[in-house]
Amino acid sequence: MDYHLTVYKQISFPKLNNLKPSLESTCLKLMEEAGELAQAVGKFRGLNGEKVDMNDKEVIELISRELLDVAQVAVSMMFVLEDTYGINIKEKLDQHIEKLIRKGYIKAESSS
Repeated sequence: MDYHLTVYKQISFPKLNNLKPSLESTCLKLMEEAGELAQAVGKFRGLNGEKVDMNDKEVIELISRELLDVAQVAVSMMFVLEDTYGINIKEKLDQHIEKLIRKGYIKAESSS
């Protein structure tokens, strides 16, 4: 299957070299950051019940910052899996993409 025509968003995050994260601490941090992202989206949609004193542009900026926090922690967890448990993230990414194709989330062209 060829999925290389799929559009990718490629960004790189640094390995946080001034921390000693564990699988557990990173997982808890990921949940914390995901909660902050959900709270920001709730503000944007007016779902959190509080009076929002930010305009839409400010809330979207907050959402983008929180999303990058989530991504940084997810990448940090990948480093933990590689460094501590010997997981090959590239191999896991290939498996993940194949799963997306099987589920129909990515349209793949058959190789001829």
